Amino acid sequence: MSLTTCNIHFTQRSGNSVYLSRALRTALQMENQKTATIKIGQKQTQCPIRTLKKQGKHLYIPTFVRNHLKIPRSGNCYIQSVHGDEIQLGPVIGILTSSANRTPSQPFGKISPLIHQYLKVGADKAFYFAFSLRDINWQQATVSGYFISSGGWVRRTVPLPDVVYNRLTSRRVDISDSTQNKERFVRNGIPIFNWSYFNKSDVYHLLEGEPESKYVPESHENPPPEKIKAMLEKYQTVYLKPTGGSMGKGIFKLTYQPSKGYFCRFRRDGKNVLLRFNRFSRLIQLLNRQDLRRYIVQQGIKLIEIDNCPIDFRFHMNKNGVNQWVPAGIGAKKAGRGSVTTHIKNGGQLLTPESVLSRFFGQRADEVLEKTKDVAIRLCEAIERKYPYHLGELGFDIGIDRNENIWMFEANAKPGRSIYKHPMLKTQGADTLKHVFEYSLYLSNFHVKGDA
Repeated sequence: MSLTTCNIHFTQRSGNSVYLSRALRTALQMENQKTATIKIGQKQTQCPIRTLKKQGKHLYIPTFVRNHLKIPRSGNCYIQSVHGDEIQLGPVIGILTSSANRTPSQPFGKISPLIHQYLKVGADKAFYFAFSLRDINWQQATVSGYFISSGGWVRRTVPLPDVVYNRLTSRRVDISDSTQNKERFVRNGIPIFNWSYFNKSDVYHLLEGEPESKYVPESHENPPPEKIKAMLEKYQTVYLKPTGGSMGKGIFKLTYQPSKGYFCRFRRDGKNVLLRFNRFSRLIQLLNRQDLRRYIVQQGIKLIEIDNCPIDFRFHMNKNGVNQWVPAGIGAKKAGRGSVTTHIKNGGQLLTPESVLSRFFGQRADEVLEKTKDVAIRLCEAIERKYPYHLGELGFDIGIDRNENIWMFEANAKPGRSIYKHPMLKTQGADTLKHVFEYSLYLSNFHVKGDA
């Protein structure tokens, strides 16, 4: 197999002969080949191939072949030969996302600008597009996808892709409506990564029995009142978290002080609330208004603080082009005063990890950060060992206590991007987009073998 790039041209020539420049033939190691199977995505056709006298690596494709293969554009793309008699163009990479409130200028609603950022990374290197579930035509093995252009968005019908990145933004759609379609991609031999959202309990189960489980605070699903009380007596502070929650919604921080009673912090109507109870039975009356069967109780950790406000860290982890986990983006989050969580929407403040760690650990700040990066990579690898689908991206909420112990509170299969609003983290935000594209190249076999 040989991989290179070429410039595709569309020609009005009749017939189905495909023309390759001599330099392209040489790069593909097909100098003497007279016919070849031309493939793009999940479509292919056999064509005579001819040599063209033109400098550089060029491929001329007649109208019949272009229409049959659904080649969406001319210009630059990757190309490789397989077994000496197959030419593969691409790759065809699809970002599966939501299409609520679709308009010509925003085909994916309010997340259209983000999808545009993803596509911009590889638009001139591959056939990189976005689509929703309703854009798939399984009978014809095609997708009506959206590409970016100088004028905004352009819609093209393309073959089923070589790889799919799941960026569905609705937990409900991702769990229910999309499952059958995702399974059909797999049955067609199409890798799809970031299969679905995690529940908090999913991550704890994946880490059970792994050495990396030591980084997870003690946690229990569906806690009965006696378990909550026992955890409070053991740790003085615990968190109750909905297993399917996000953005800090529905979280309770419980504290027990023998001389003062029980305290409960939570957020209601956009405000932080603190309540005190003399007896545990009164506290549990409040908590029983929730469906505790869908909650976990988790050990509270005394984290490093600034101005008496806890600090945790968002680690945005990506697979790169050689199938390795890298900490692509790291942001520090300071909790708002009186807030249960460090989420920015709940009054939190965004900081750089270097500024926070240097304040606490001085000259050892770099060492502590590198140690935490190593733990984050090991957590990714441990989760991946048991997870049945491809993972290309994970987000961790990680804390460091005053004794430099590292704790992982949550893992997200579809991490948010709020940390990249910090001006000093914008470059890291761009790196995450680049890694998604490069990992897509890896999964679609458009990479130099031996690099992984």
